[in-house]
This record gives sequence, structure tokens and C-alpha cells, in this order.
Amino acid sequence: MSNDQHVLRPTYTRDPMRSVTPRSVLPEREMEPTSAYQLVHDEVMLDGNARLNVATFVATWMGDEADRLYAEVYDKNMVDKDEYPRTAAVEENCWRILASLWHAPDAESTIGTSTIGSSEACMLGGLAFKRRWQLARRAAGLATDRPNLVMSSAVQVCWEKFCNYFEVEPRYVPLSEEHPCLDGSAIDAYVDENTIGVVAIMGVTYTGMYEPVQEIAAALDALEARTGLDVPIHVDGASGAMIAPFLQTDLAWDFQLERVHSISTSGHKYGLVYPGVGWVVWRTADALPEELIFRVSYLGGDMPTLALNFSRPGAQVLLQYYQFLRLGREGYTAVQQECQDVAMFLAHGIGELDAFDLWNDGSDIPVFAWRLAAGHTGNWNLYHLSDRLRMKGWLVPAYPMPDDLGDITVQRVVVRNGFSRDLANDLLNDIRVETAWLDSLTSPMPAQAQATGFHH
Repeated sequence: MSNDQHVLRPTYTRDPMRSVTPRSVLPEREMEPTSAYQLVHDEVMLDGNARLNVATFVATWMGDEADRLYAEVYDKNMVDKDEYPRTAAVEENCWRILASLWHAPDAESTIGTSTIGSSEACMLGGLAFKRRWQLARRAAGLATDRPNLVMSSAVQVCWEKFCNYFEVEPRYVPLSEEHPCLDGSAIDAYVDENTIGVVAIMGVTYTGMYEPVQEIAAALDALEARTGLDVPIHVDGASGAMIAPFLQTDLAWDFQLERVHSISTSGHKYGLVYPGVGWVVWRTADALPEELIFRVSYLGGDMPTLALNFSRPGAQVLLQYYQFLRLGREGYTAVQQECQDVAMFLAHGIGELDAFDLWNDGSDIPVFAWRLAAGHTGNWNLYHLSDRLRMKGWLVPAYPMPDDLGDITVQRVVVRNGFSRDLANDLLNDIRVETAWLDSLTSPMPAQAQATGFHH
């Protein structure tokens, strides 16, 4: 090949390593395992350091015992419950633990499942909404061709995918400075007889703020009293569903609210497990239409399956159970509290800089965002600061807020387990240094290739 970007030219001494290996065409010959390992290992050396990536919510550290357990069970197929019955039992243990944590009214009458991540969990929650709505409409002799789902314009992209893939009209409630998240104040204008449900977010991806599920439920209660429309809520608790039970124990957001039919979360975010695993639990089994559960004969056994995926790893489910056993309520509380303390420490330090105004302070989930103070400078923006920090290894994203606040750019920090106070001090110092450097400029920085959207 003449184009060097399409080949690997390793400089090791072994014969197979001195030859040219194609990048995107299957090689003709075998390679020694050590050589293949070294090539792949070196391919990713220039990736960012995951521990310094404060853009991602995804867990980057679990500890030696978890790593050893992972290596022992990575070959288990979650769907093959006949071959791996104990792994299947552990999966049920996990979602029942979550059902209890989220105050399901009767542990014996609830139902749940693991998923690849909270995106799949959200889609299952949305599908249950759609199917229940269709069944009720058909029973009443009404049309079922125009379902809609109501949510804020700050929802994670998985909800856009759900509406696209499963032909549901998305109805986005716009955000504003006065209403920075969905709070139920304008919900009457969006809900009608074709509304299959409302999504409430426990930890908006853009900012980390909780949407007030209790206020949204109260608005829907009032709507039902006036119109007879009974609209359920799905709580997208990708992050907050594993924070609120430990840090905001008096907050009403889960199955304590009768209007909440289902809750999803990411095991691989504040569930503290490596990617990818998610969970979804329904308040009662009848909230999930039976026809969405498939009973299949597979590898010698008959088993129910509830998922968009089929074969998928069982290792992360076992790692989730490990964390539940290892940490318990006390340990999860300690870990999440430390994350929140570090987030609020960082937010306070950034808020003290004249250049920035905080959007929130990390007191919901351990995530916060800030923007440039009005009139602070015309010489640089947050994209420039993001680039300066990247030069030091930090990944601190800058991005526009959702459409109705699209003229506002923010930066966001996610504090995860393993992000210590020492690292936070280092990051805060680098932000101070780079902000001072940018403020010292006497002419505008070159225009940045700014983000056109934000993918969570």
C-alpha cells in the first residue's frame, strides 16, 4: 500500500513485526499473540487518560478484586440462563435490590432486567409505555397511530433515538433561564390523549441538575383531575437513581410517587461498574405488558428474555452484584458523598474566579457546569479553555446548551469514584493558570471549531 495512514509499520525486531501490516484489510498470515498484543497496545497509547477524563460519567476504576473477578467471568453469556443459572439468579438479585432501593411497593409483584446500558433500559421503558397505551386505546376502539412522548429539550440522545426508531412523536418542553429543566409548569400544553408518558431526568446530562419528579407528578395529577388523562412517568435515573437513595434520602422521586411506573439507571455510571450494564425496573409487573416478554428455547433451555439485545456479557452483572455486596448502603453513601464533596469543592473554586458564573454547584449529582461571565472577555471562549486544559491531559468539554438556550456555552465537570481531592486541586489550579493566561491576551484568539451538538 502506498498510503501510510492505512498501514502499520512497527519497528520491533521480530520478523512478523518488521513487515507492513494493513490496518483495515484482514492480513493474509497469522501473527504471534505477543506481536498482535503489542500492536493493539501501542495503537491506544495516545488515547486520553481515563482518570483525567472529567467529561465522561462512565466508571473508570473498580479495584483489584473486581478486576480479578472480571477476568474470571468475562466469557459468560447473560442470555444463556440455562447454562449459567447462577448468573441469572444474580441478575434477579440485582434488580430486586434496586426495586427495594427505589421503594417499590411490593417486591414480589415488581419486575426488572439488566441491559447493556441505560439507553437500552430507557428504550424498554418507552416501549412499555407505548404498548400499554396502544392496548388501552384498542380496547376503547380508538386510533393508535399518533403516540407522543413528553420530555425536556435536555434529554439524553437515547430518547431521540427511541422516538425515531419506534415511531413516537417527541414533544420537547423548552428550557429557559427561568425554567432550566422540566418542572411541570408548562406540561398542559404538551400532554394530550396520545401521550404515552412523560420522562423525568434525575441528573440532566448537560448540567447534572435533578428534574423535580414530585412537581411533575403533581402537575400530571392536576391534569388528570381536570381532563381524565392518566399519564405515567418514566424516571431516567442514569446517574441520579444511584445518587439520590444515598445522598438525598428525603427527596420524593421514585416509586413512592404512584405516577412513576418505571425507573432506569446506568450500572456503569454511579452504579460503579465498568461499562456496560444498565437496569430498568417497573413499579409492578402489570406496568410491563406481557407481550414484550419473549420466551425462547435456546441452548437446551426455555427462558424468558426482556431486552433489545440478545447475547450480551454477564460479567458486568456479576460486577454489579460484587459492588452491592462489597459496599452496601454504607459504602455507596461514603463513595457518593466523597464524589459530591469533591464536586462542590471544585464548583466553589471555579465560582470564585471572576471569569465564570456557575450554572449549578454539584449538590444534586456530583456534576456541575459553568459559563463565561457576561462581558468578561471578547478575546476567548470556553472552547479555548477546553483546548488549553487538554494540553495538560484534562478532558473538560465545552458545548452549547439545548436549542432554546443554544446561545449559552457551558463547561462541565463529572466527578466519579477515584477522582480524588488531590486531582481536583490539580485541575482547579490548571483552570486558574489557563484562565489567567487567556485573560492576558491582548487580541482575540483564533475562531474555534465549536461543537454543533452534544452527544452524551
